[in-house]
Amino acid sequence: MNFQDAVVLVTGANRGLGKALAQAALAAGARKVYAGARNPAAVTLAGVTPIQIDVTKEADIAAAVQAIPDLTILINNAGIFSGSSVAGPEALASVRAEMDTNFYGPMALSLAFAPTLKRNGGGAIVNILSALSWITIPGSGTYSISKAAAWALTNGLRADLHAQNTQVLAAHMGYMDTDMTGGVDAPKSAPADIARAIVTALEAGEDEVLTDDTARQVKQGFTIARSAYLGEPRAA
Repeated sequence: MNFQDAVVLVTGANRGLGKALAQAALAAGARKVYAGARNPAAVTLAGVTPIQIDVTKEADIAAAVQAIPDLTILINNAGIFSGSSVAGPEALASVRAEMDTNFYGPMALSLAFAPTLKRNGGGAIVNILSALSWITIPGSGTYSISKAAAWALTNGLRADLHAQNTQVLAAHMGYMDTDMTGGVDAPKSAPADIARAIVTALEAGEDEVLTDDTARQVKQGFTIARSAYLGEPRAA
C-alpha cells in the first residue's frame, strides 16, 4: 500500500506515536491526513485535519465514516495503559477500560471503515500492537490481555478482508519514549523511528512489522523450549 496520494486516518494522533505516524504519512506523500483525537484542539501538527474520535464511542466512529468517504489507510493507534497486574486490586476495572480502547475501539473502527476501504480499492489497516501482545511482565498484565486480543483481531481481519484486497499490518514494538511510558524505567525507542518503520513495512506490502530490537527478540524467543511468555519456572 503506497502512501503517495493516500487518504489516511490516524487515531490518537495528538501526541506520541500517533503524532509521529501522522507526520510520517505526510512525509511519505499522503494527500490528506486526518488526525483523530478525543479533543481535536489538542492536535498541533501542521498539515493535518483534526477530527474528533473517541474510539469507545459509536457516534464518533459513525461520524468519522461519514466525514472520510475517500479513506484508503486506517491506522488504529489510540491506546491506554493502566499499569495494572492481572491479580491487582483494580484488575477488572483496568482490563475493561483497556479492552474498550485497545481492542473494541480498533475492531469497531475497522469494521465501520471496511466497506469504505473496499470501495476505494482495498486500502490498508494498521493496528498498533506491542511486544506485550506476546508476553506479560510485572505491571503490564491487563494491558497485555488487551493487546493479545488486538493481535488476534488483526489476524482475523487480515483473513476476512483478504477477498476485498485490504492489507492488514500488525505493528509490534517495545517501549517508546511517550507520555504513556513516562513512569517506565526501561530502554525506549523514538516514536519517529517506529513510525518510519511502519510506513516502510506498509509500502513494502508486509503483513507484520517488528519495529525494534525488543519486538524482534521477543518473537525470536518463541522458538526456545521455555519461551519468555511462560515466565519464571516455579521452585521445585
